[in-house]
Amino acid sequence: MTRAVLDDHLLRDLLADELGNELRNLLDEFEPATTNYYLYRLSRSVVSAAGGTLTGSWNEEQRRGLGARLLNVSDEIEIVPMRILAYTMAEIVSVHRDRIPVS
Repeated sequence: MTRAVLDDHLLRDLLADELGNELRNLLDEFEPATTNYYLYRLSRSVVSAAGGTLTGSWNEEQRRGLGARLLNVSDEIEIVPMRILAYTMAEIVSVHRDRIPVS
């Protein structure tokens, strides 16, 4: 089966078992994967809880629960190293430069 790379927001939803219809449909077709960077961003949000969009509005108990799941990410979620994705990501940005915000 082909994998879908989930960003930090979708990874959060998957690990928190808060699957919307779109994510549920996606995971019916594809196995979940993420990158080490997205895993780090989500972990950082859980630890710092500085009011960001990932987990800033979550209470401490929710963040602790997600933190425990982050420490034991299932092997069913492949963590794809950036070295495998970096060049393809650069190509996508180049092709869609006018639609991707650059910060």
